Amino acid sequence: MIVRFILGMAALILPAIVDAQAYKCSVPSAPMSVRPDLPSATQPQRRLPIGGYTLAITWAPQYCHDHARDPSARFQCASGNRFGFTLHGLWPDGVGKDWPQYCTTTSLIPRAVVAKHLCTTPSAQLMQHEWAKHGTCMAGMTPGRYFDRSGSLFAKLRYPDMDALSRRRLTAGSFATAMARANPGLEASMMRVTATRRGWLDEVWICLDKTFRYARCPAHQGGLSPRATVKIWRGVR
Repeated sequence: MIVRFILGMAALILPAIVDAQAYKCSVPSAPMSVRPDLPSATQPQRRLPIGGYTLAITWAPQYCHDHARDPSARFQCASGNRFGFTLHGLWPDGVGKDWPQYCTTTSLIPRAVVAKHLCTTPSAQLMQHEWAKHGTCMAGMTPGRYFDRSGSLFAKLRYPDMDALSRRRLTAGSFATAMARANPGLEASMMRVTATRRGWLDEVWICLDKTFRYARCPAHQGGLSPRATVKIWRGVR
């Protein structure tokens, strides 16, 4: 069953720019549909000890280039909003290669929580997914606390000049180095860079320890080789 969230501008007012990466973002007055997100045969429930965390951020111009006709991406990509990096989510990692997920069945996240964080994670359905799959595995968390925690970690990040980087020959390693230089305490070895099949920057996964401090990424976490070529889609600027 689809449950509609009515995000009224009069009742739920957000600033036009929430952080440095939301260049333009306004909460819509039209209804947004959100459905429950549940475990499945391919995404089963796993209750495992937490060994650390991953903060995943998405390069929105590339996402919108790839999903321009996707109705679920309309708020982010086709409503006059404009983003740089957006917050994909905060993921608890396991002690080994497997990670906990869908630890507790959950109801829909509150409308006020969606409104507060929509310009950071610009999809109400993605927010529901992140809470159901990842947030429910973190002890003592509510939807509000989970998104406050992930949002505060995201808000601390600073970024290199993406336009300038997009005009250079770039590797995953040199991009990670540029990100590290912009963020004291963050090293290139503490993040993984992912790209599309054609080599366009997709996401950055930042590794955290159990106290949410930057940490060296485990070798099994994946991502591109530091020597892999990466291109940055600028979009319409």
